[in-house]
Amino acid sequence: MATAASTTSAAVLASRLLRRSPRLLRRLSVSRAPPAALASSSGRPLPPLARHSLGHRARMGHTAAAAAAASEPALGLTKPNAIEPPQVTFSAKDVEFSGWKGDILAVAVTEKDLSKDADSKFENAVLKKLDGQLGGLLLEAAAEEDFTGKTGQSVVLRLAGQGFKRVGLIGLGQNAPSTAAASRGLGESVASVAKAAQASTAAIVLASPSGIQEEFKLTAAAAIASGTVLGLYEDSRYKSESKKVHLKQVDLIGLGSGAEVDQKLKYANDLSSGVIFGRELVNSPANVLTPAVLAEEASKIASTYSDVFTATILDVEKCKELKMGSYLGVAAASANPPHFIHLCYKPTDGNVNRKLAIVGKGLTFDSGGYNIKTGPGCSIELMKFDMGGSAAVFGAAKALGQIKPPGVEVHFIVAACENMISGTGMRPGDIVTASNGKTIEVNNTDAEGRLTLADALVYACNQGVEKIIDLATLTGACVIALGPSIAGVFTPSDELAKEVTAASEVSGEKFWRLPLEESYWESMKSGVADMVNTGGRQGGSITAALFLKQFVDEKVQWMHIDMAGPVWNDKKRAATGFGVSTLVEWVLKNSS
Repeated sequence: MATAASTTSAAVLASRLLRRSPRLLRRLSVSRAPPAALASSSGRPLPPLARHSLGHRARMGHTAAAAAAASEPALGLTKPNAIEPPQVTFSAKDVEFSGWKGDILAVAVTEKDLSKDADSKFENAVLKKLDGQLGGLLLEAAAEEDFTGKTGQSVVLRLAGQGFKRVGLIGLGQNAPSTAAASRGLGESVASVAKAAQASTAAIVLASPSGIQEEFKLTAAAAIASGTVLGLYEDSRYKSESKKVHLKQVDLIGLGSGAEVDQKLKYANDLSSGVIFGRELVNSPANVLTPAVLAEEASKIASTYSDVFTATILDVEKCKELKMGSYLGVAAASANPPHFIHLCYKPTDGNVNRKLAIVGKGLTFDSGGYNIKTGPGCSIELMKFDMGGSAAVFGAAKALGQIKPPGVEVHFIVAACENMISGTGMRPGDIVTASNGKTIEVNNTDAEGRLTLADALVYACNQGVEKIIDLATLTGACVIALGPSIAGVFTPSDELAKEVTAASEVSGEKFWRLPLEESYWESMKSGVADMVNTGGRQGGSITAALFLKQFVDEKVQWMHIDMAGPVWNDKKRAATGFGVSTLVEWVLKNSS
């Protein structure tokens, strides 16, 4: 990822160090074997690369040596623990909440719900009934704890003589949830109080169920369920101790019941497993998640859902045959070889009405290369998340392998590699040639993601697809422009922009469309090649998107998503799984 802290002076310093210290150069050039595969989401260690069944298509370009290397111990002998992700069963019920039996009854309340009548009793019918059942305890607790129903507030009471052992009040703010994001937040709050109480069963009821519009109830139910699972999940695979998840059953009361809502709740669980998988990939350190191991993780999706997935993994020699000089230039410095990953989803009945491609940036570590990341704000210690685009791609693939949408073929494509420094590496000023024949003068080795995406986009167009979305932690400029929670969207297609906007309204993820200002391309012109790989500081996200546009067929609808901000939660110091939910929704909207 290109950052503001990547400077020419840093490149000069690195170059001088290498010239002055041949020993350092030799050490950087020594080959390190890729580490063992990650523990899977199911808790079982993944097998070596050569052992995977890849569905119906043979693996291309792999050698026995590469397969053996994938089973070698990680640098530092780090091995992720096998942690079982949350397994929660959701049920939608139309029952009387006061008669529910279980560990904790969670009541979601707005600030208005806490209004009192002339007798200082709750006006809200649900709260009035529940408070009467508890002998005024609810009203008393709300007053003593200064609970006003604001978002993020909660009060939990231990009870005796009731069917439910605890009751919790969960604040919603001024209004009942009207968006997927707000509904997911409610689920996360319920997960928090359930974890604190070590509850194994819970029920969720809204004090004012009429506050949710009828047509939104299905989406709300799914978002609450998804938020609950994601709120329970903690990635402790790399910690010496892990916390046990107790919650196993959640009942949603008052949001409808029947086959349609049950299907939505299953969808929420499938989607959550994809988001968790995406988080795990980004959270994994670069000494564990090498390009070979990322390929192994992708291959496991194909073997697990072999009824709808096939996998093709291309090694260096095969990429050379396809003339992927731009991608291979980035990978040249690393002791861990690149792996070009292609998963293909086809519905079980074989009927395809639309062909899509989702391309993700897959830099499992980005040092910046000779334009090495230095100084405050360079975030080199976080550059394991530079494969966040590929995590979104494979998280979506895992979810779709379970959902199995009809009528749509989807290609999931990642050019995985590392951007390192060595005597074999790409230098500032080098010219590389992409697989569509266009030449690129590399004026900054830290603008490497776009070089890998160039060949991946050409490859995607060659699959005969109608629409392509690429996702990448591409520029620090986009974080400066939109902050840590919003991804930038670039596309010449208004139709595709509308599709993704509609998908994001269901997913609750935030996107903002930015202009593809063609006049800015002037700063990307080279005197000796077709283009340079980065322009000036101004409009950096726009010029990066314009660069990618050079590698997309004009007949293909294309969108670039710069997710450098929302890929990571600084407060939690962990990955967000951003992009998975919107991609899944987008594919479903294109299915028949």
